[in-house]
Amino acid sequence: MSSEQNDSSSSVSMSRSMRSDVAARKHYTTAPEDRISLAHKLIYGFGAFVNNLLAAAIGGMVIVLNLGLGMNPALVGLLGALPRLTDALTDPLMGYISDNTHSRWGRRRPYIFVGAISAGVIFALLWQLPMGMSQNYYFWYFLIGSLIFYLAYTVFATPWVALGYELTPDYHERTRLMGVQNFMGQLAYIIAPWFLLIMQASMFGDMVEGASYLAIAIGLLTIGVGVLPAIFLKERFSHPELTTEQLAAKQNKVSFWFALKKNMQEFFSGFLATLKVRPFLKLCAATFLVFNGFMLISSFQFYVIIYYVFGGDTELGAEFAGWSGTLGAISTFMVIFLVTWMSTKIGKRRTFFIAISISMVGYGLKWFCYNPEYPWLLLLPAPFMAFGLGALFTLMGSMIADVCDLDELETRQRREGMFGSIYWWVVKLGMALALAAGGFLLNATGFDVSLNGNQTEQTIFLMRLFDVGVPIITSALAIWAVASYPLTEQKAHEVRMQLEKRRGAAEAIPVAP
Repeated sequence: MSSEQNDSSSSVSMSRSMRSDVAARKHYTTAPEDRISLAHKLIYGFGAFVNNLLAAAIGGMVIVLNLGLGMNPALVGLLGALPRLTDALTDPLMGYISDNTHSRWGRRRPYIFVGAISAGVIFALLWQLPMGMSQNYYFWYFLIGSLIFYLAYTVFATPWVALGYELTPDYHERTRLMGVQNFMGQLAYIIAPWFLLIMQASMFGDMVEGASYLAIAIGLLTIGVGVLPAIFLKERFSHPELTTEQLAAKQNKVSFWFALKKNMQEFFSGFLATLKVRPFLKLCAATFLVFNGFMLISSFQFYVIIYYVFGGDTELGAEFAGWSGTLGAISTFMVIFLVTWMSTKIGKRRTFFIAISISMVGYGLKWFCYNPEYPWLLLLPAPFMAFGLGALFTLMGSMIADVCDLDELETRQRREGMFGSIYWWVVKLGMALALAAGGFLLNATGFDVSLNGNQTEQTIFLMRLFDVGVPIITSALAIWAVASYPLTEQKAHEVRMQLEKRRGAAEAIPVAP
């Protein structure tokens, strides 16, 4: 081939590449009918507050089993992990039930209402721990109670998540909605860092009694706030279209066992189909890595602060940990606004790369700022680390909503419940593994609670190393997982237009100047 031909071929290739890049960055404005009112965004966000409050409470209060009742840290870690294993079945099953519910109140709202009440009541009862019992008694009491609690939690959370994916069809409005719900959810993380200090308050006889009263307050708050999305929000899709077989079964009133068999077949078919959606799997992997890394150190760092920075002073360590957590939560509010704005300018994927990289800087700073000589320095990494979860739960929900549209285009089914359930099961699995790994890692460092502030140098070094190194590694792997995520704004817009054309409701969306 001649040099002229090579040059011509190269020019054509570059021209195509430039056109492709311009198309990928095409920007669309949000139509008025696609916007969600601020009031409705806030109400949906109350669900995030309940979701995060329960997650933070179960993770942060579990330390009572070790420090208050003397349970082995490894057993405490197992209590955080084992109930989550059942979510592998109950979450997708709840998603399927929600997707296929036919009721006068919609597919999601009845479960959100009942789930919020049930989860609040059961959580309050879970922490009414009797004193003077054996370690085995506490283990089985808490394990059985946790299994029941997480079931009620699933009934609330899975339909609530699915509801958010369908509230608007717009690419950018989805990010704004998820930004508001993440903002509301972060309010829980302002409160949660103080749970340990509250449980040790002088008004209570001991930490266990403090936990019992705190759990009642959390349960009441869960009920009062959690039912609001069920009462005030509307669903875009009232129910899925019945298949020919479902219509025949409904008309002929087939046997219970036949209906159950058909439903189970459809459930497993939908479950496997969801797991084959590669863009969705990339988002799940990134979430598992970022969230798991964060949750692991969120429980682990209490020990670093108490036994390294403050030499075993539990009360002072809890106070500074509270200030650090509160600063991180406040910083997350600003991160959410910044990430939401950035994603409308440079895209969701690029915004994710930048935010997670900044959080890695924050994790690295902990090695230098967790310093016994200058304890206030431990506040410095918090704003940087806030970019991790601040970006994660603002962008991932919006990106999964785009994936739901892609799935409808290919399967002709709306399966927000199935996608949401599997995604949040990954989140909860990450939390469970973090709690379990935290206990075993703590044992691996040689930590001995009876030594108080006299832990060995090797123990302190390993605690600090795990605290810094683990989230940096998991965050880097998350960036790699999202690097090939394919749904750009242009691609999402094309999918929406095809869906609306199929439904007979296509409308032109103006291109922004």
